[in-house]
Order: sequence, then C-alpha cells, then structure tokens
Amino acid sequence: MKVLFMCTANSCRSILSEAMFNHMAPEDFEAISSGSFPKGQVLPRSLTTLQAAGIRIEGLYSKGNDAFEDSPPDVVITVCDKAAGEACPVYFGPALKAHWGLADPSEVQGDEAQVDAAFKATLDIIAARCEAFFALPFANLSPDELKAELDRIASTPQLV
Repeated sequence: MKVLFMCTANSCRSILSEAMFNHMAPEDFEAISSGSFPKGQVLPRSLTTLQAAGIRIEGLYSKGNDAFEDSPPDVVITVCDKAAGEACPVYFGPALKAHWGLADPSEVQGDEAQVDAAFKATLDIIAARCEAFFALPFANLSPDELKAELDRIASTPQLV
C-alpha cells in the first residue's frame, strides 16, 4: 500500500510523516510526501529531529505532486492544520483520502528547548498514528471502513 502525506510546503509535517511511516512500515507499505506549494528544501530541524529519533533521512526532499505521478497512492493523508488558517492541499485522484491535521511545530515561538520539544511532540503524534494505522486489519476492511478508521486515527490527541 502506498500512502501520500501532503501539506502545503512539504518541508516539515509531511516530511516527518513520510519518514516515520517508512521507519515503522512493514513490508508492502511505503510512504511518500508532497506539497501543494513545495518550499524546495526540508527544514533542517525536521531532519535533526528525525536523526535524534534514529530515523533515516536519506532521500528526503521537498517535492510537489509530480513526485508520485508515475505511481499514484492508495491513500492520501493531509497533515496541514486548517485551524491555523492554512490552505489544505487537495489531491483529485482516486485514492482514499483522510485528514490528520497537525499543528506546525516550525511556528512555535520560544527558546531552542521549546522548539525542539514541539518538533519531538509532533513526531510522537505521528508515531502514534502510524502505529494505529499499521494495527488495522486491512484485509478485512472495506474502503468505507478503512476511511472510518483513518478518521478515528486522526483523533489521536494533539500534544503540541
């Protein structure tokens, strides 16, 4: 199963989601990320947060929707935070769609420790959601049931 994580800039939340998903993924699961308006570079703190968690960062880069045009996803999960007034990207393909909104840790104001804590908390939320995702009985779920489960997973508490 191929999962696409989308956000606006593809420099933080979707990158963290792609990396954590692939770090935890069993065989036959793969994630990619993209942005509706890719920033063109991954935030350095996103990369250092992943490295500190022992997650590989090789191959991560900020990309647009052309990154998956030859291999369309089965599931698209947007991770933008509409509550922050951010425009959430839209994917018009046939994939199952869900929204796992995450507050943007790069917008946290404070000292280094506070910003680091926000990035780590965001990564922890992503890990919890990925764990719940991989625990699903995919072979026994209809598309509608899978959509309901993805929506349920989105309610994992926000810690940031």
